[in-house]
Amino acid sequence: MTVRIDVVPTIPDARAQVKIKQFQALAGRERVGKVHIADSYLIDAALTPGELTLARRALTNSRVEASYMGRWLPAKFHWGIEIGFLSGVTDNVGATAKETIEDATKKKFKDGEQVYSAQVFFIEGNLSRTHIEKITASLHNSLIQSAKIFGTDLRKEARAIPSVPRVSLSGSSRVLSVNLEVSDGELIEIGGEGIANEHGIHRGPLALNFDSMVSIRNHFRHEGRSPTDAELEMLAQTWSEHCKHTIFASAIDGIKDGLYKTYIQGATEKIRNAKRKTRNGDICISVFKDNAGGIVFDDEYVITHKVETHNTPSALDPFGGAITGIGGVNRDAIGFGLGAKPVANVYGFCFAPPEDGRRLFRDPGKTQEMLSAKRIAEGVIAGINAGGNQSGIPTPNGFMLFDESYRGKPLVFAGTVGLIPKKNGERKLYEKEAKPGDYIVMVGGRVGLDGIHGATFSSESLSTSSPATAVQIGDPITQKKMSDAIVKEARDQNLFNSITDCGAGGLSSSVGEMAEQSGGVRVDLEKIPLKYPGLEPWQIWISESQERMTLAVPKAKWRAFSELMKSRAVEATVIGEFTKTGRCVVTYNGSTAVDIDLEFLHNGLPKKHLLIRKPPAVPYMELRVGKEPKDFSETILRMLTRLNLASNEFISRQYDHEVQSGSVIKPLQGAGRVNGDAAVFKPLLSSQKAVVLSSGVTPYYSNIDPYKMAACAVDTAIRNAVAAGATLDHLALLDNFCWASSDEPERLWQLKEAVRACHDYAIAYGTPFISGKDSMFNDFKGYDENGEFVKISVLPTLLISSIGVIADAEKAVSIDPKAAGDFVYLLGETHEELGGSEYYRMQRIVGGRVPSVDGKKNLKIYRALMHAIQAELVASAISLGRGGLAVALSKMAMAGKMGIDVDVGKMRGSAKHEYVKLFSESQGRIVATVASGASKKFEKLFGGLSMQKIGEITKSKILSIKSGKKKIAGIGIEKALEAYRGTFKNY
Repeated sequence: MTVRIDVVPTIPDARAQVKIKQFQALAGRERVGKVHIADSYLIDAALTPGELTLARRALTNSRVEASYMGRWLPAKFHWGIEIGFLSGVTDNVGATAKETIEDATKKKFKDGEQVYSAQVFFIEGNLSRTHIEKITASLHNSLIQSAKIFGTDLRKEARAIPSVPRVSLSGSSRVLSVNLEVSDGELIEIGGEGIANEHGIHRGPLALNFDSMVSIRNHFRHEGRSPTDAELEMLAQTWSEHCKHTIFASAIDGIKDGLYKTYIQGATEKIRNAKRKTRNGDICISVFKDNAGGIVFDDEYVITHKVETHNTPSALDPFGGAITGIGGVNRDAIGFGLGAKPVANVYGFCFAPPEDGRRLFRDPGKTQEMLSAKRIAEGVIAGINAGGNQSGIPTPNGFMLFDESYRGKPLVFAGTVGLIPKKNGERKLYEKEAKPGDYIVMVGGRVGLDGIHGATFSSESLSTSSPATAVQIGDPITQKKMSDAIVKEARDQNLFNSITDCGAGGLSSSVGEMAEQSGGVRVDLEKIPLKYPGLEPWQIWISESQERMTLAVPKAKWRAFSELMKSRAVEATVIGEFTKTGRCVVTYNGSTAVDIDLEFLHNGLPKKHLLIRKPPAVPYMELRVGKEPKDFSETILRMLTRLNLASNEFISRQYDHEVQSGSVIKPLQGAGRVNGDAAVFKPLLSSQKAVVLSSGVTPYYSNIDPYKMAACAVDTAIRNAVAAGATLDHLALLDNFCWASSDEPERLWQLKEAVRACHDYAIAYGTPFISGKDSMFNDFKGYDENGEFVKISVLPTLLISSIGVIADAEKAVSIDPKAAGDFVYLLGETHEELGGSEYYRMQRIVGGRVPSVDGKKNLKIYRALMHAIQAELVASAISLGRGGLAVALSKMAMAGKMGIDVDVGKMRGSAKHEYVKLFSESQGRIVATVASGASKKFEKLFGGLSMQKIGEITKSKILSIKSGKKKIAGIGIEKALEAYRGTFKNY
């Protein structure tokens, strides 16, 4: 029998107040009165009346809430909306409620018994059905949630037995044979749309091109049989662009070893070889071979970092896509070596402007509408929040930028830093190897339909055929329990030999990868715990249900490992055994689902040679300098309100950066609470050492000059870190390429140029790449509100992340000036380099000169600044990036709530016009403030370098900018803060 328990607040409900404003914005202020919210728990289990009473008490905070058996109704309402999850969608609140009830009643639920959560909104007001449908659309995502609208007649049905979203599957347990002896057209259809059932309905994309399908057909001809459906699905996951990175691995334009080996891995090898000959030595511990990259933290610990993207799922279900992204990259830390503890998260969001009102549809019939730009942004931000905050991992650093090209697909970057001891006794914890005879153990969550075809789905453009089942929702609470049990206990008790994340491709990928370590594997699919019955063998094998890790546990240690996991309420199941047969063998109730040669699985993907073609140059619209204003105050204030420059405080204040207690340089800096470009934290509280994190992303330069774009991204990530106190001797990089239409020669030319710059500038600065990821088809192919076909491709976007170690956390530098009378220095040269700049974008100017990076000059400046910081001569420093000098000075003044008086008339470089001096985005520049008593020592360190004293800090609380004797801007700090904070103040 199903019973409803409704919980409602007995104190003013802040959630309801927020919803009132949202509903008024949708239907009109005068139409919406009060809003009441009830949290509903639908208990689908056999509980006695006494047990239900215990359950109700456990779900209620009696100090601020009341609860009712059955549906609660307010004394007055006109409409009601109930939002729940569709069947099979992960319901984290319901799962937690189930555990709560089990604890309260001391009674375990039986298989199939569940608790389902829902939220009910009761609205008072003069609202039509049209109004209420508009409000309902704003409350749910129809891809994963259900919505029920009801009126006051609900009072008659208040005691009705509620319906619940039970999963009811009638999947076959058969293993199917797939005939590939078909025409070329049919072969292409199978590779593109997937395996068809007996009714001719395709399962979903395999993302296998014709050459791959021919290779598979030829292999199984040699085997003397057709592949099974599970084998073909496994090959599709393993060979997907998402997992295999075929574009980076393929020969291109005469580069036979591909972009990755030649430029990214090649740069790191050259840098490591050079560093081994220096006093500081090679800082790299593990690069490009594990779930994350690792560098030396100190003599006893390794610090790791990995950044992933979760773009396509976030376009369909922003919250689920983002929380799954952050959860997955947390598991990359846990899967590094024998398990690193996640100690920090980072994020990056590329969104369409929230006011972008274009309606987009995935189908020509306009039944599959994409979410609005604002809904996507809100959902993604909330997803990263939930993933990090509920896992107890601080989020000290991130960015957000906007462009119309991200309307079809947002870019959602999620990263995690981990900490792991180098050794446990004589055993190196950053190394792992599954051995023949080890049990294959799946730990964490259970397997369901969520995530089917996730890897192949993410390897294609978002379109009509993109499957809803590819969307997953993570459960950070389940993952937190698993993480702590593994990293804090099982690892240090030496209970397993290897571990990896069960992410893209599910068990087919994680087990397949680990099988390379041992030389073979055998799996029994029927032993795998499921969320619900009825899954087919191939679905169990490739499902990407979250919160799962795959481990190699020696048989002699299984009992100890199993008992430890049980004691921590973490499910662990033996699903097979590692072998040395050279094959991956998977059975289901005695039937062979997979029997495939590991060599073919991992190395059978056919090689291809990519062709490139340089696209036409972007035309330049010249700025009419004759219209240059005499006073730039209003221009600077307008710049501070721009989406890409305004305060992200609303994100920084909801993402917990203080948990784990290691925060040093925080996301909001100074009395004015201004977003900085780097974060510093202590992952080990007993050590004085700290980690510095930053990033560089400059996509607006891409279409003008992709080589310079990538050079700027590398320089920015390094410069931001150095300005905060990092040293180049202990700094490493990560690359994340998000490209579009990567099968087009023009896009591949841009990619090659960008990767070439990564190579050149990583070597120039001696900063090795330790990890990376690419996402190659960030295109939306669909229809507009008129039913016309549209294709929206993201700007070629490269995120460079930097991670470094600071020897003394107390020497970290923030952006806020510290004292009136301190001198202001500008390091570096300013040139007429406004192409793709924020200033040109505000003026709607296309093209122009993209900033060049002079690595040799910049390296000398950065090293001099490093010495100055180590000598404690620098009071504050800020890297000049988007918005140029004017924005950097504004942020310093606002952060310190102090005045700054500068003269830009004698700046170094070729800049002549005042708008260029203020808004050029020339690279390699940093503003530093120095106490007057330390100025001589500071200037001596920069002898012969591009450095100039341009002003001083004042008590006036006014940013005053002169050019020679002419005043060109004067802005009060409070007015600047009002502009800076105003853009997102209602978020």
